[in-house]
Amino acid sequence: MRQWNLATAPQRNHWPDGDWRVGPMGEGARPHELPAAVLDDVARVSGAPVAVLDRLAGGILAGATRVQLGARATAVLKVEPRAHPDHIHDVLRAQRVVEHMRGRGYPTPAWLGVGATATHVWHLTDYVDGTPAGTLTSSLVEQLVEIVELQAGQGSEPYDHWLFAWRVVSGQESSVAGLSRYSARVSALVERARLMCANASPPKAAPDMVHADLNPSNVLVRDGSVVALVDIANAGSGTRATDLTTLQWHTFHHALDGVRMRLSAKILDAVGWDGAAMLAATQILLQLEWPIRLRRHDLVPGVVERANRLLDELEALR
Repeated sequence: MRQWNLATAPQRNHWPDGDWRVGPMGEGARPHELPAAVLDDVARVSGAPVAVLDRLAGGILAGATRVQLGARATAVLKVEPRAHPDHIHDVLRAQRVVEHMRGRGYPTPAWLGVGATATHVWHLTDYVDGTPAGTLTSSLVEQLVEIVELQAGQGSEPYDHWLFAWRVVSGQESSVAGLSRYSARVSALVERARLMCANASPPKAAPDMVHADLNPSNVLVRDGSVVALVDIANAGSGTRATDLTTLQWHTFHHALDGVRMRLSAKILDAVGWDGAAMLAATQILLQLEWPIRLRRHDLVPGVVERANRLLDELEALR
């Protein structure tokens, strides 16, 4: 197994473009909007004055900002509006996952500090060289599969993404409850996905670490090699097949047909057909939810087409 150690990688830095999905916490603060209280808190925790350099391309949910910590190296500051009173505990959970997984060779940047003000939560990470993967290649997928294997048996926090998937497909998550009202095509897809999960049952264990957002924009590469996985703040436990299913979603072009079939085989080996159906349906419902919520009607037909292909391929493996 290849060993992934950021400490040995040259630190020429670039942050990923990010996945342009807005999550339930709203839009992240932009550099010129960073509250003074947040910058003061970062300085207090880091023990160094903080200078804002520029905004880095990234997801809307938590805008990444490049900052200078005194005379030390640059870092990445991510700030989010405080979503609920215990939001800081979510950030601390992610920090523990990062520390646990980095100790096992997982390539994600070190977290340098976390904190909260009355209105925001923030975390500070190393600034790692790389560019977002964008379109996956066969080589990158194979590397990512190796990395995901490092997650096996490493579930360390009671934040269960596999149980969440069961709640999604069993109709217990309100965020996807109204999707069928969008259009006849979406309604038919939702019904098809849920029928394939008719035998789904709550998972009995959550053995693996789960990144929970392993899309190409969160994969940094340099010279054809994966150097870091970023945007890990939603990480928890469950089955690593969750992340393999996300990778699978991003392999629907002809050059990766063979790679996608190998991913399907690994998912089936990990969770069986019923488990694979539950994870595929969850991926589909969540991929439908965000463009519908944001009124990105132009994106919905592509999601429907890809989702039906995914279900066709899964049914062929039954």
